[in-house]
Amino acid sequence: MKQAINKNRILLLLALAQFIVVLDSSIVNIALPLISKELHFSPENLQWVVTAYTLTFGGFLLLGGRAADLFGRRRTFMIGLIGFTLMSLLAGLSQSSGMLIVFRAIQGLAAAFMSPAALSIVVSTFKEGAERNRALGVWGGVAAGGAAAGLLFGGVLTEYFGWRWDFFVNVPIGLALAYFVPKFIPESKADLDHKHLDLPGAVFATTGLMTLVYGLVKAPEYGWGDSKSILLIGGALVLLAAFIINEKRSKHPLMPLSIFSIRNLRGANLAQLPITASMFAMFFFISLYVQTILGYSPIRSGLAFLPVTIVIGIVSAIASRFIARVGYKLPMTIGPVFIAVAMLFFSRLEVGSTYLAHVLPGLIILALGLGMTFVSVTIAATSGVPKHESGLASGILNTSQQIGGALGLAVLSGIYASSVKDAAMTGADAAHAQVAGYQDAFIVAAGIALAASLISAFAVKHVKGERHESEAIVAH
Repeated sequence: MKQAINKNRILLLLALAQFIVVLDSSIVNIALPLISKELHFSPENLQWVVTAYTLTFGGFLLLGGRAADLFGRRRTFMIGLIGFTLMSLLAGLSQSSGMLIVFRAIQGLAAAFMSPAALSIVVSTFKEGAERNRALGVWGGVAAGGAAAGLLFGGVLTEYFGWRWDFFVNVPIGLALAYFVPKFIPESKADLDHKHLDLPGAVFATTGLMTLVYGLVKAPEYGWGDSKSILLIGGALVLLAAFIINEKRSKHPLMPLSIFSIRNLRGANLAQLPITASMFAMFFFISLYVQTILGYSPIRSGLAFLPVTIVIGIVSAIASRFIARVGYKLPMTIGPVFIAVAMLFFSRLEVGSTYLAHVLPGLIILALGLGMTFVSVTIAATSGVPKHESGLASGILNTSQQIGGALGLAVLSGIYASSVKDAAMTGADAAHAQVAGYQDAFIVAAGIALAASLISAFAVKHVKGERHESEAIVAH
């Protein structure tokens, strides 16, 4: 009984840490107009409040995951946690746009070490099968619900306390975690005969991923066929190709390519890309819709997403038990269909639509799909992974999420902007042109979500949730 209680404490602490990491990717969205006014951001630089965080977070995740395996999972987590907490404080105290962007970038770097280390501790603490499924059910719920909760908390904090509290809120949580984690979470590391960090691989992976995320974010602004977009994305692909070549030749690679021989890890990460591509864009566009078209205040906009967090929490708890009986392939295949249906529902939004009749039903359908999908993907991406590579597997999964989110937002923002321009040229007013852009973006997002369902159906092998590591490895 004591063992179970200790494990539950570990899960609670780590889920709380992951919650603030995910929260910070969306909590500032509603506060952006106020931040822009107070810190005198130029319109083209305002996006960097969000992008600076996601850029370094996505770029350093592989390095953070491998560092956890090599140098200790708790140690890596604590370093990331302390940096994240400090940068949250400094971001809240920022007096200029440049200061805020720099502190957000370093905050993302800290999160890149904190998040994969936390998931690696969960994977190595809970026995594969029903026990780990329950733990990852909580983890998946946090990962899927954190973005929606960020909009809720961001609205409340911005309206009643000011935008700086969107960052200050992390400080007491971070300090509490820094106190309790060493007390309740033992140190663990991979059972390896070396502590060699593949520095060339780390440089190629980090610069390649950061360049790719940056290129995807800037492509809608530059134009996908513009030479700057081609140079950035092409350069990123060259760097990532150099990374793969280096990994094949390195004696102690940062990311042993053999990990992709585990079929379900490979399939889960492929599915994660379109799932987060559609999800990130949905939160972005719906938050704009309720504020600019429905005229909601920051707090009302945040409360509009509360049902998403509640439904995801309920579905995640049920899904983990369901997966223990039938495996993770079925919910991984069905969940994205719910997401696609929600996107098609949103594609019917009009200027005269209402929240209760036209937004809320779509949010509930979406939450059902996200609750099923994130839990099953997390379990699939970590099942059958040798313990000495659990940090790496966690880093890969988080990287897929960030790259998918950046790609989806870039592509769908471009579609939105093009549709708005076309509608305006036909004489539509600003509101109707904006809604036309949302409609087209959501239709494409539905297709992207269905792609995740197809990937899950064909690239993931059915493995019942109770099977253990040795069996799952054979299943690839």
